[in-house]
Amino acid sequence: MKLSIGIVGLPNVGKSTLFKLLTSQEILIANYPFATIDPNVGVVPVPDERLEKLNELSRSKKKIPAVVEFFDIAGLVKGAHEGEGLGNQFLTHIRDTAAVVMVLRVFKDESIIHVENSVDPVRDLEILETELAFRDLATVETAWKRFEADAKTGKSDVKKSFEHLRRIKEALEKFKLINTAEFEEARADIKIRELNLLTAKKQLFLLNGKRDDVPDALVAKIMEIGGDFIVSDLVQDNSVPELIQKAYKILDLISFFTTGEDETRAWTIRHGAKAPEAAGAIHTDFENKFIRAEVVHWDKLLEAGGWHKAREKGFLRVEGKEYVVKDGDVIVVRHG
Repeated sequence: MKLSIGIVGLPNVGKSTLFKLLTSQEILIANYPFATIDPNVGVVPVPDERLEKLNELSRSKKKIPAVVEFFDIAGLVKGAHEGEGLGNQFLTHIRDTAAVVMVLRVFKDESIIHVENSVDPVRDLEILETELAFRDLATVETAWKRFEADAKTGKSDVKKSFEHLRRIKEALEKFKLINTAEFEEARADIKIRELNLLTAKKQLFLLNGKRDDVPDALVAKIMEIGGDFIVSDLVQDNSVPELIQKAYKILDLISFFTTGEDETRAWTIRHGAKAPEAAGAIHTDFENKFIRAEVVHWDKLLEAGGWHKAREKGFLRVEGKEYVVKDGDVIVVRHG
């Protein structure tokens, strides 16, 4: 499972600076709008001390971390859905991402141009949400006739999908997000999922500046829409670990490990996944041919000093198909 995140923001708020921090890639960072005119994509390893320690324990030939794929697109501006600026052209590049990082400028520096001529992160947030809603509305309107025609077949599942689409359309017309609990059933609908709606994605806000720069109204707004945020001065701070940890949290993801002489590797799965699903993350055939899993928590494996000693001490467990994998489990899959 590869975690992918889109980076969204107005021009000159720190998107490209964040991308550079995340990926250490040299990209154009300029003090004018639309410096990023092509989507930048970078793959970032997930910082994890558990992987490092397991790798040392096993003296593996290879160490393979879990990764996050970040997409940085051109800055959105007010009226992007009507052709203003360039960002709207690139929103398709984040359709397949699992979450969106919304970068908001809270720092005050008159030498850095703001496309709206003033620093107001609450206004900027509303601009971004509005533009994403407009883009989704266009997607919904394009799909409307197809869903409507399918619903006329009388099949209950397709009629239900059309009803989900109707509710989503009504919400988007009011510029409401659909990543809330209210639309959980609609988001689970396979036909709705295929639309890859931007406002259905989990959102994490990165507030570029210092904590003292963050207005209470902004925090209240983020809480109101069910988001989470971190505050980081991108010029000075290394925000990578906290940003990725928050992304795992909002997406309800965990990591498990495999380790041995050949390699130590971190794998990303959803919280609550059972052992066969985790096995399927390693190889698709393993899920269907799953027999059992040998499991030990990473700290217990380190405490024992190795796999065989963990078995001798009784730290190792044999688990079946109903076992729910825990964050930090080290697993050996037995399969047919």
